[in-house]
Amino acid sequence: MQIYIGNMSYGSTEEDIKTLFEKYGEVESVKLITDRETGRAKGFGFVEMADSTKAQEAIDDLNGKELDGRTLRINEAKPRPERSPRY
Repeated sequence: MQIYIGNMSYGSTEEDIKTLFEKYGEVESVKLITDRETGRAKGFGFVEMADSTKAQEAIDDLNGKELDGRTLRINEAKPRPERSPRY
């Protein structure tokens, strides 16, 4: 299951997020989104967990919790909408 994490501190690292979610089960991947030009974190990212039951438990427990001074918004990631091609 893919999980969306929003409202993160710009100082949070992929390792911080992985450690947070590993308490609930195996973390397959962590991807924090960064600005293409500056490389600076945008304050959101995604975690992929193999077990959807454990992932839902993590969502339920961690949504609204504080990390690095910010209240996290965590939910199941929705599929990215189809974008029209650029010309």
